Amino acid sequence: MSFSAFVIEEADGKVSGAVRSLDDADLPEGDVTVRVACSTLNYKDGLVLNGLGKLVRQYPHVPGIDFAGTVEASSSPDYKPGDKVILTGWRVGETHWGGYAQKARVRSDWLVPLPSGLSERRAMAIGTAGFTAMLAVMALEDHGLVAGGEVLVTGASGGLGSVAMAVLARLGYRVAAVTGRAETHDYLRDLGADTILDRAEFSEAPKRPMASARWAGAVDAVGGTTLANVIAGMAYGAPIAACGNAGGIDLHTTVLPFILRGVGLLGVDSVMCPKERRLRAWDRLVRDLPLDKLDAMTTVAPLAELPELGRRILKGQVRGRVVVDVNL
Repeated sequence: MSFSAFVIEEADGKVSGAVRSLDDADLPEGDVTVRVACSTLNYKDGLVLNGLGKLVRQYPHVPGIDFAGTVEASSSPDYKPGDKVILTGWRVGETHWGGYAQKARVRSDWLVPLPSGLSERRAMAIGTAGFTAMLAVMALEDHGLVAGGEVLVTGASGGLGSVAMAVLARLGYRVAAVTGRAETHDYLRDLGADTILDRAEFSEAPKRPMASARWAGAVDAVGGTTLANVIAGMAYGAPIAACGNAGGIDLHTTVLPFILRGVGLLGVDSVMCPKERRLRAWDRLVRDLPLDKLDAMTTVAPLAELPELGRRILKGQVRGRVVVDVNL
């Protein structure tokens, strides 16, 4: 049976892509075949679509770092045809064909059941970014975040930041949002931001490793110089959940914030996550993420729009979540 997929190829060092027709024989190895409904657009997808970052080394390739759909065939005892499933992580869309296709074949242990109360489209409106945002909130809670202080969220208008803000606000925390886009201020306030800060305040290397102690916690989806500024402004014992490197992987600070203020720097990775915690995160998203706000931060696009969307997300021009409906 043929199906549509967005396939990228490399020629003379240049990566390009288009919607093509494939069949089941083209799919990679795996014990579960999924009829995909939706995927999402993430920053990493933008890199892959534009041939940046050396995330993909073998072509042709189907990008898309997550998907939701229905099991079509399975040789695994864990899933049977008709089961609704989600996949995030496991380098799908990088070293293994991903979600920008009407079918995917993967290992069963990469999947989790679609939580009750979520449609496939809403699950992908959450997607890898939202799933990682919940892992970040859980990490802050595990390391002593308590209501009353102000929690900083960087990259707030992006997918990860948007979900983190909405969850934190729903849980009763005061949230400060960092953005470089003035046109998103109303959007961020609607998600629950109490304070909005200009990204420029975090874009230059801090003059000192510690500044005035302000933040009771932080979710950093940027890294680089932004993270160094976040660390400098943390209160005593405050945790930071770091889960994005769009601003770079170098970190210029000293041990002083960690020794003198007991700041906790918590790395959050959506792949290296035990299945029990993965399931708990999805359950928490169903419970703690206001779905009306999720819908308000989501747009839907077909496969054919991926080249332009990939360019826009790298320029910081994509707001909130983009669901890629592979059947449009």
